[in-house]
Amino acid sequence: MKNREIEISVKERRKEVLRNLRRFGGRLYNQMEKGIFPRIRMPSRSTENIFYSPELRQYILGDKTVRRSARNIRHIRPFTQLVWAGYFASELTKNRKTSTLRDVYYSAQAYDMSFKDQAESNSIVTDLETVMGFSREDFKVFPEERSAIFGDLTIEYTVPGYEGKQLNLMSHPDGVMIGPALTSSEFAQTRADKVIAIEKGGLFTRFIEERVHKKFNALLVLTAGQAPRATRHFIHRLNKELDLPVFIFTDGDPWGMHIAMVIISGSANAAHLRELTTPDAKWSGVWATDIVDYKLPSDPLTEVDIKRLHELEKDPRYEGELWRRETQKFLSIKKKAEQEAFSRYGLTYIVDEYLPAKLEETD
Repeated sequence: MKNREIEISVKERRKEVLRNLRRFGGRLYNQMEKGIFPRIRMPSRSTENIFYSPELRQYILGDKTVRRSARNIRHIRPFTQLVWAGYFASELTKNRKTSTLRDVYYSAQAYDMSFKDQAESNSIVTDLETVMGFSREDFKVFPEERSAIFGDLTIEYTVPGYEGKQLNLMSHPDGVMIGPALTSSEFAQTRADKVIAIEKGGLFTRFIEERVHKKFNALLVLTAGQAPRATRHFIHRLNKELDLPVFIFTDGDPWGMHIAMVIISGSANAAHLRELTTPDAKWSGVWATDIVDYKLPSDPLTEVDIKRLHELEKDPRYEGELWRRETQKFLSIKKKAEQEAFSRYGLTYIVDEYLPAKLEETD
């Protein structure tokens, strides 16, 4: 019965996406039938229209909109690109195919559609998201996979040809890539009671070797730097659907702070989307105070690092006590440290001493 419910849920989502894409195309067609230059009104993604919502605990778009019209010669290029992106998304969704952002850029050439670079192509895909109210993942467009997960979680696939098949995420010693098939799967069973997100692959591998998933009853997620949107959505699902608390471990620098914050409260670039954030996730280190308390090997902050810290001081997301304290501490000691710095005390110190202390402190 459960397999049947999963199948219906996936099919309904796909039908909803297709219906909205067809309505989008239908509106343009009707405008041309009436002799009107086709036009599109969409939410503005300008910085002036992006606000932090304390209620949602993430960035959101305001009420400002922009209009693109085939009547305006400056709009013709992005207008045409957006219409093509809608067509390509409908083909992917209808045929149940997946694509990457890079593939979208190259596929456009087969239709004589011109993008000057992938950044322009990516921006048009984001415009389509704001117009349609769906994420690019709903259109079956994904970034290149680079994140992974390891731990006692059994998932059930929903992708064509694998419906109903199950996989335990301890099946591969390097972890399982967080790709389209995994992010669309259903959660069947887990004994884990927490999620530990890790910035770097080296520490992720060390945690698997030291059986952190067993010792701390945890699911281990490698973010591989800034977590891709699919990974942030997957962490959101683990937290919301399985009620698992999330702990984030990054390098001890302003960029590590921001990696954690994007998981917690999202990014300005994704202000038009929901279900990418985990507001109750905890940044558990490496903190600036850890650099001092654990006497970690460190490097001096660069001018770019210091500038970034001053930017974070002005960001409303960093107004909490922990964030203010650590930002000020970084500026005070003018040092930064990597996660690997704990190896000065031995290869297992970070697992035996640091990790249990930080989990207890931030739980």
